[in-house]
Amino acid sequence: MLVYIGLGGNLGDPVAQIREGLGGLKQLSRSRVVRRSSLYRSAPIGPQNQPDFVNAVACLDTELAPQDLLAALQAVETRQGRVRRALRWGPRTLDLDILLYGDLRMAEPLLTIPHPRMAERAFVLLPLREIATGIVVPGAGKVDDLIDRLPPQAVHRLPGE
Repeated sequence: MLVYIGLGGNLGDPVAQIREGLGGLKQLSRSRVVRRSSLYRSAPIGPQNQPDFVNAVACLDTELAPQDLLAALQAVETRQGRVRRALRWGPRTLDLDILLYGDLRMAEPLLTIPHPRMAERAFVLLPLREIATGIVVPGAGKVDDLIDRLPPQAVHRLPGE
């Protein structure tokens, strides 16, 4: 199954954190990284008194079920020092989100696919479009159309990427 994973972080050295997170994805059982986007810098959503985020999207070919993949992603986050706090959208070393899992649509208490806010976020849609031109978000539409409808957001591709 082709799945798309959003990566983000803003603590420590965020570029190094994202690269290490990509390395963690390469170590997942019964999965392989097919491609990955460039890195992008974005202003934080939520509390503004925190550093900018670095973001990317990776495409995996996986045999893991969605819940097993989520558990594996959370283990990668934990190994990289992720501490889950009550503060929503607060600073973090690494955040790994399942954006798309094939054409699956599901809503469970711990996992919603497609990611419920991805259509509102340029820092997700721009790197997704980079590696999956023409992709459709189930229930929301084509990524290009979603990007066209976004209000201006401070998201910039990092130089050399």
